[in-house]
Amino acid sequence: MKYVVEIDGVRTDVEVLGGEVRIDGETVHARLDEIPGTPVALLTIGDTVHRVLARRGDARGRYRLTIDGRTYSADALDERTRAIRDLSAASAAAGPAPLVAPMPGLVVRVDVSAGDVVASGQPLVVMEAMKMENELRAVAAGTVKRVAVTPGTAVEKGTLLVELE
Repeated sequence: MKYVVEIDGVRTDVEVLGGEVRIDGETVHARLDEIPGTPVALLTIGDTVHRVLARRGDARGRYRLTIDGRTYSADALDERTRAIRDLSAASAAAGPAPLVAPMPGLVVRVDVSAGDVVASGQPLVVMEAMKMENELRAVAAGTVKRVAVTPGTAVEKGTLLVELE
């Protein structure tokens, strides 16, 4: 599986291939062993072993990593989710913008209703596409004018999901 990993602002392409990992085109042997009863894991890359503590962050794919005593902020997302997040960030407007389906899929959950005040980055709708759940967020602060879908609704790319004002 291919991932885009961003650590302290630096992006790296990572592909997991069984017991090997390809990092920016270079293949290395890697293994992660959890230590039972602790939040610590041992990461072996080639012949080098690192002590790792990973804590989930405030959003999907976001982590706070402590590796050999140094702490890092990291985002680890599969290629598709990274592309969706990048497109969402690139289309961020100065004011509220309607939330539209970025791909065909099924609405799994709606987290807002008409009249709700939302902050930029707040989750609005969860969609399932290609057996993966994608959390769709507000690109700017605003008030929910209308929710156009309900859980269980199948939508096409570009379908209006939530209208903001």
